[in-house]
Amino acid sequence: MDFPLLAKGQNMPLPTDVSHIDIVLGWTEAETEVDASALLLGDAGKVRSDADFVFYNQPESSDGSVRFLGNGATEEGAQARISVDLATVPEDVHTIALAGSLSDGTFGALGKLTLRVVDPTGRPVAEYITADADSESAFVFGEVYRRDGAWKVRAIGQGWDSGLAGLAQDYGVEVDDAGEDGVQDPPPVVSTPTTEEQETDPSAPGSAPAPTSTASTRQKSGVRTVKRTARRAKSITFSQAEQESWQPARLFSVAGIGAGDEQERRATSALVATMQAVPLFARAVCLRLGAPAGTFEGYLEVPYERGESRVVPDAVLKVARGTRRWTGLVEVKTGNGKLKREQLENYLDVARRKKYDVVVSISNDIPAAAGELPVAVDRRKLTKVSLRHLSWAEIAHEARMVLSHGGLENDLQDWILREFLRYIDHPRSGVSEFVDMGRYWVAVRDAVTAGTLRAGDSKALMVASTWVALARHLALRFTAELGVPVTHVLPRRFVTDPDARNAYIAERLATEGVFEAVLRIPDTAGDLVVSADLHTNKVRCRTTVEAPDEGTSRKRVSWLLKQLKTAPGNVRLEAVFSERGNEACEHLDTVRADPRMLIEGRVGDIVSFTLEQTFALGSRRSSGTATGFITSVTSSADAFYGEVVQPLRAWVPAAPQQTEHPAPSPAEADGDA
Repeated sequence: MDFPLLAKGQNMPLPTDVSHIDIVLGWTEAETEVDASALLLGDAGKVRSDADFVFYNQPESSDGSVRFLGNGATEEGAQARISVDLATVPEDVHTIALAGSLSDGTFGALGKLTLRVVDPTGRPVAEYITADADSESAFVFGEVYRRDGAWKVRAIGQGWDSGLAGLAQDYGVEVDDAGEDGVQDPPPVVSTPTTEEQETDPSAPGSAPAPTSTASTRQKSGVRTVKRTARRAKSITFSQAEQESWQPARLFSVAGIGAGDEQERRATSALVATMQAVPLFARAVCLRLGAPAGTFEGYLEVPYERGESRVVPDAVLKVARGTRRWTGLVEVKTGNGKLKREQLENYLDVARRKKYDVVVSISNDIPAAAGELPVAVDRRKLTKVSLRHLSWAEIAHEARMVLSHGGLENDLQDWILREFLRYIDHPRSGVSEFVDMGRYWVAVRDAVTAGTLRAGDSKALMVASTWVALARHLALRFTAELGVPVTHVLPRRFVTDPDARNAYIAERLATEGVFEAVLRIPDTAGDLVVSADLHTNKVRCRTTVEAPDEGTSRKRVSWLLKQLKTAPGNVRLEAVFSERGNEACEHLDTVRADPRMLIEGRVGDIVSFTLEQTFALGSRRSSGTATGFITSVTSSADAFYGEVVQPLRAWVPAAPQQTEHPAPSPAEADGDA
């Protein structure tokens, strides 16, 4: 880990060479939406005016220094992003409070809560993680504050039961949220967190001041925190065709696509046009790039002068919010096209000179982790301009998430977005979710087979990074298909340390010849584990399910078999018993024929089941054929999930039974006895 992990109350200075940061507030329970907000506070710990309250109904401060970028799904759950331009924060703003609130439920039900500060490249600068929340409906994650002319961040991790309106009022914001009958609701009694500065030792945990109870009276004017109720779009259907062979006209045609340059131009045009037509999709994509909420416009192949030469980005993205203009230059690759450092640095020079915000690279490359870049550039060029990367897989993921549960209301926009997805899903578009294991794949694969691979081999480290990218690709594919955030689970120590992560994977590859990825899919009975064994050329997919804790072992086996009526018979079923050293393993067909084969002669009760299926492993470095490594891993995970994991549901105990009592007599029932 190359950045501090803060404890509650702890603070640290922000890097002096970073003038722009994003604050990412995260939570594990992705089905719940957190209303994130930022409040610009003066020296008294209150906002200067209602304009200093930045949230979904007011996504930018009046000076443009703080912007709410919106919410989105992630591999870890869900997140909200807030952008802060430290160089333009007014001098009389001393603290920026970073908070969240819930209209229903509590923060204690959201799992792990995180506050992460990231620099213009998307790399973390500091992080605070807590699971201490309980009944709070409003929660202050942390603060970014000014001390002696320098900026610092402090972890707070405190909340109270007041919701968004109470949170705003506590910091001095006038709230006007009338009820359905038009009558103003009375102000809630809430707790006000003190904003008095208290420095703590950066090396030791501390705690922010505890909230104190207060009540306040508000007038019927000010900021409205109520959200508008959205309508659900209906997909356009074609019902007048006289024969099934009739095909409707397509918005983005794949006919006549020629060389790679034309692929790139068509894919770029389709993407930008769809963002133009579907604002919610544009917002989802731009959120990943650090853009504000606002009016989107896109332009293709705009030439810029750079010295005596010209550079022509594939696209220019513009977002307008009031007087604020956000601009991004885009370089697009399709197929096996690779991004070039020189080209990206040229765009960074132009963006810096034009005072643009970001340079964006889009390709089929999926970095091993969010925020990592497929091409390293001179970091000195990033002092004023951000560099962000989007894979086509992430773009497809955002489109499917908008269609699944993004609140899309317009029927025509729904059709346009589906047409875009149809286009990029076509092989001729040049858009692929993951296409190649890299130039060192063959050498590393052969070295594993020969037993000559060593963990410190630089080629092994490169292939290890590619494997993590493939695992992330699997998570994105499942997320897009299932409409829920699927997570590639890594040990905590590897999440923020790519070098240690790659070294661990390379060590296991050298000693065991095995890659392994753990995918966590919400509402499933167990994790999906995918292992690729280069020694045996097999893919093994497995999941482990907790057995019921009541009934005989025979009944526990029956409970499992009822859920796996259509699962393949060659699935191996292992039962683990409560008595140590007692396990049994048989094929599913064998257990179906005679469940006693799994339990006879065993001591104790079954406590868990592990289901595993083996598939052929391809060896070719690229995808697209049945013999490709990527294709075989992907298809194996898809098949095992659909046939084994998806039908399984975790055991739920029956409701507690009442003790039987004799029925009361009529007199007793009337209270006359």
